Amino acid sequence: MNIDILLSFFVVLISLFGLVVSRNIIKSIICFNMLQASAVLLFLNFVHSKEAVIPILSSIDSNKNIVDPLPQALMITAIVIGAAITALALMFSIKIFHYYGTLDWDELIKREG
Repeated sequence: MNIDILLSFFVVLISLFGLVVSRNIIKSIICFNMLQASAVLLFLNFVHSKEAVIPILSSIDSNKNIVDPLPQALMITAIVIGAAITALALMFSIKIFHYYGTLDWDELIKREG
């Protein structure tokens, strides 16, 4: 197995662990952002092929493997959506802090319950 895939999977596990144990909303947002970025890296590592050539810079030959641009386009879309969700989550965390005065998950649950 490729070391890049193992490292990407390891970062996925670290960010999932951070999501489970973090008590602060900002730390949860950072872990969620790390999870999204590591999932993108993991997906791109799965579709990577060393034998493939770029279709724009090379002449198209029927004997050569050509890189599929669809996974890269999907991951760029996922990065843009992840950035928008991160910005929205940070805005909500600011509003939560102004309303409740804390960003601790346990404290927020106690105040609402």
